[in-house]
Amino acid sequence: MDFAGKLVVAALTHNEARIWATDAKRGEEPETVARPNAENIHHHIRQDHVNRGHETNRFQQPYLEGVSLALAPSDQILLVGHGKGKSDLMLKLVQHLERLHPETAEKVVAALDVNMPTMTEPQILAVAREWFDEHKTD
Repeated sequence: MDFAGKLVVAALTHNEARIWATDAKRGEEPETVARPNAENIHHHIRQDHVNRGHETNRFQQPYLEGVSLALAPSDQILLVGHGKGKSDLMLKLVQHLERLHPETAEKVVAALDVNMPTMTEPQILAVAREWFDEHKTD
């Protein structure tokens, strides 16, 4: 998808990021960046690490980098996600952008905390449209 110079909405979850340009047509599929998973990568890790959740952290960096690269050509970025504390993926993405892609970090205009698991794609896009309408600069 071509996000060059566009306003985009990135809906972030633990397993994937869905990204739409604000000029997307109704029903248009978002660009999806999926988190790598353990099935597709050869690895050696002790079972107790897997059972305590340490295994998932090693896939976070490639996931955040994939999202960063997808967002880079855009003009403005609205992040939509959920989570608090250690599970706040929006915060982790912003920190990743600030450290490794400061030019993309500057394009983030807001991060909206919503109840993502209960929302449909049209509802997510409606929240984003409402935010952009309230914050338009003429």
